[in-house]
Amino acid sequence: MSTRQDVGLRSFSKLFIGGRWVDPVSEETLSVVSPSSEEVIATVPSASPADVDAAVAAARRAFDDGPWPRMSAAERAGYLSRIRDEVAARVEDMEHAFSAEVGAPAGVSKAFHQNALAAWDDAITVHQRAAFEEKRSWGDGEGVLVREPVGVVAAIIPWNGPVAQASMKYAPALAAGCTVVLKPSPEAPLSTLILAEAIEAAGLPEGVVSMVPAGREVGEHLVRHPDVDKVSFTGSTAAGKRIMSICGERIARVSLELGGKSAAIVADDVPVGDVVPSLVQAGVINSGQVCAALTRVLVPRHRQQEFAEAIAGEMESYSVGSPFEEGTDLGPLVSEQQRERVESYVRLGVEEGARLITGGARPEGLERGWYVAPTLFADVRNDMRIAREEIFGPVMCLIPFDGIDEAVAIANDSDYGLSGAVYAEDTALAERVARQVRTGQICINGWAMRIDQPFGGYKQSGLGREGNLEGLGAFLEYKLIQHS
Repeated sequence: MSTRQDVGLRSFSKLFIGGRWVDPVSEETLSVVSPSSEEVIATVPSASPADVDAAVAAARRAFDDGPWPRMSAAERAGYLSRIRDEVAARVEDMEHAFSAEVGAPAGVSKAFHQNALAAWDDAITVHQRAAFEEKRSWGDGEGVLVREPVGVVAAIIPWNGPVAQASMKYAPALAAGCTVVLKPSPEAPLSTLILAEAIEAAGLPEGVVSMVPAGREVGEHLVRHPDVDKVSFTGSTAAGKRIMSICGERIARVSLELGGKSAAIVADDVPVGDVVPSLVQAGVINSGQVCAALTRVLVPRHRQQEFAEAIAGEMESYSVGSPFEEGTDLGPLVSEQQRERVESYVRLGVEEGARLITGGARPEGLERGWYVAPTLFADVRNDMRIAREEIFGPVMCLIPFDGIDEAVAIANDSDYGLSGAVYAEDTALAERVARQVRTGQICINGWAMRIDQPFGGYKQSGLGREGNLEGLGAFLEYKLIQHS
């Protein structure tokens, strides 16, 4: 049975628009449903198009006439430092809300919120590394290249890591001097609204920051808004294609951090016991609801059964249950719809001829909640849909190869290119393979998501990067002032 620590969570009745809590235009609300108990645990206002218009208007005024973009980068960093301190003071509340609304176990929630703090830490110091003005000269003249804030930013985030995702957008955009309207997902607005309280406490100028939780239609209204200069979106590739097409209608700037089907290449010289714990953790963390998860595991063909047995054993040792129970490794999927999606892919994998090694079913003893046991397929071909499409659940595919060059070819034979890993005792081999795989980040003998370094993907995994100077650059325009 689930340990009920998702009751008594605080609901919200107001929207955060222009740095103030205001009454929403409509009485519509979003019900936050616990994925472990299947019960409504809180409600928040559902922003309407009129609320979005008010937020964008406040951001427009603040950018065009307010002090924020006209401050020095060091002055803005002082505000960001205060936000970081306010976030740190509320991080336990955010972690608890995240576990309740998404189902992430305590350890996962803590890691996500440490990433949020890392994003603010990065933005606080980025002005010390960035050149906002740079002298340029050419044959018969000289000038200054000025990097200016892009303007009003619409930021749209998913439910699988809301405070971390929001921080990855708010922090560099604010450091650049932009004003920001952020739309959280309807599934997970609670932890981000606590973030709004932290931002309010930091005392930014009026209009600089807004937060408008809502569904897809209102998000599209925000993307289409003529006063929005830049859209920064994190979510599915399908939604990213839609947003990119809308931005293309008016040549709005856009950054996209989208899906993944990342590959781990395991060389023949690696002892199975040295890599399996890392592989499984990277494949099913947050119940596989991570864009950078290592869901394709490429192993030498003659060792496939060895790895299948070891990975299955590791998966079966995982405790699946309430995110509030001590020792839980995997919580539920975020929604009934998401569980149905994952289960449909499990059925598809069997139909395609893959060999189901473990999992694929709802764990025994968990009658309520949207749980799926960690799942492993072997004998997977890279042309199978379970190997090509992002499942976003705790499902991993073992794909055998006959040589390391074939492994690289399989890894690159994907519409995606977000993350990846190479496991090899031969470090020169690992380095060579890492350089050949077309992906935004790749780890050697481990796995991690570095959000304080450039994070983003090749191909249909997105456009642009988040984190560090590259993340700051996504919110800047370039102006050349020529001196004659």
